[in-house]
Amino acid sequence: MQEFVLTVMENYGYFGVCFLIAIENIFPPIPSEVILLFGGFMTTKTSLNIVLMVLFATLGSLIGAIVLYYIGKILNKDRLKKMVSGKVGKILRVKTSDIDMADAWFDNKGNITVFFCRFIPIVRSLISIPAGMSEMPMLKFLIYTIVGSAIWNTVLIIIGNRVGENWESILKIFDRYSLVVVILLIIIFVGFIVWFYKFRKPKKKSKA
Repeated sequence: MQEFVLTVMENYGYFGVCFLIAIENIFPPIPSEVILLFGGFMTTKTSLNIVLMVLFATLGSLIGAIVLYYIGKILNKDRLKKMVSGKVGKILRVKTSDIDMADAWFDNKGNITVFFCRFIPIVRSLISIPAGMSEMPMLKFLIYTIVGSAIWNTVLIIIGNRVGENWESILKIFDRYSLVVVILLIIIFVGFIVWFYKFRKPKKKSKA
């Protein structure tokens, strides 16, 4: 995978970076760290420059995010509620009210969530799906996606530029960062499942 990424970037420059970052957003297993750090390194050995590298990387992030946003919009709240109102909901023990609650939470916290999730491995891509499902206003989605992605892309490209040929040694640090984040996300997810199924208090039935 890494060899493929490097070959595309060496042959297609800015457009290669844009393409790879867009694909990375849709298929998170492709490592953006490799793309961006190597992109920064390329600015020291070729005519490519940091500003355009950041712009094309951010454009790629935006393209990928928009694709996932519309996938989320297709899998909208109403369709989810129809799913959980049947056998699926009984098996997962999820109610239509839970979907409404999650949607309301995203309406209140969605802007800042989309922004900060752009710095978290895997989640930075997938966060676009619930944004689409909750029908987050497109303009807000674009603004927070562009700003968050631009910061992440700029940091990694500048690091790649500064360390030059040693960019792969920095990649190991980001691999550890990604591993720690994934472990934390698993712990949080398991904790949420435990809370959801064990400690959630059932709503009291209103008296007639």
